[in-house]
Amino acid sequence: MKKNLMSVIILALLVVNLVLTSVLMFTIYPQAKAANELITKVCNAIQLDLHSGAATGLGNLPIDQVTTYAVDEGADMTINLVKGEDGKEHYAVIAVSLSLNNKSDTYKESQTTILSEKEAIIKDTINSIVRKYTKEQFNNDNEAVKKEILKALQNTFGADYIVGISFTKSTTD
Repeated sequence: MKKNLMSVIILALLVVNLVLTSVLMFTIYPQAKAANELITKVCNAIQLDLHSGAATGLGNLPIDQVTTYAVDEGADMTINLVKGEDGKEHYAVIAVSLSLNNKSDTYKESQTTILSEKEAIIKDTINSIVRKYTKEQFNNDNEAVKKEILKALQNTFGADYIVGISFTKSTTD
């Protein structure tokens, strides 16, 4: 008799659980769906790409998806640096190469002509960032300079288009 009573109680609890689960499903699902539609509309209104995730970095891309572009066809750029503690004028001679994501929408639209037409902007951005550093800062923290240039160029051209920057030549005096 105890086994039958226990089975009936378990069956009753199972039915109650099933009813409550179905009530929750029918009340919460439409609200969640409406919230997702609202979020999608807001993202579309501000032109936010929902599927891009964080900004694409060079380390996140396979090597066959990366194309390099030599700024000014690899010519050297001579940039004055901030006076250091020694009080002397110093300069950096760099050649810059950009790493481009060849699967990005901007790359597909431009096929690198956008960069050759906008080289003045690229060189000005590089120049304005490099000249903030002293010779010691530039030599000691080259990666910080690259990151700052990359961030500025990504703000201009798009985070999924330019994914990396390298100095193919870097000397200071």
